[in-house]
Amino acid sequence: MEQKITIRIAGKDFVLKASSPEEEELIRLAAIDINKRLAAYQSAFPGKALPDILSFVALSEGVAALTAQRKLDAAQREGKDLADSLEGYLSELK
Repeated sequence: MEQKITIRIAGKDFVLKASSPEEEELIRLAAIDINKRLAAYQSAFPGKALPDILSFVALSEGVAALTAQRKLDAAQREGKDLADSLEGYLSELK
């Protein structure tokens, strides 16, 4: 069930579609996070133009996403290694 929602980023309203309540929540939380980062960068770099500040926000979000993906990949590899070790151990018991 798609639902139209309105979020505000950098003082501008955007109308988006959310396909579920969970997606709506994630969109709203992401907008809040982006606006917080935007405010932090505006405080840190008071003379910078909004497009520059938004570029900083986009870069920090990209770095955070890539960092999370690397951690997830490492955890998945570790989980597979543990499962393989356990399987090997159990096969030796037979």
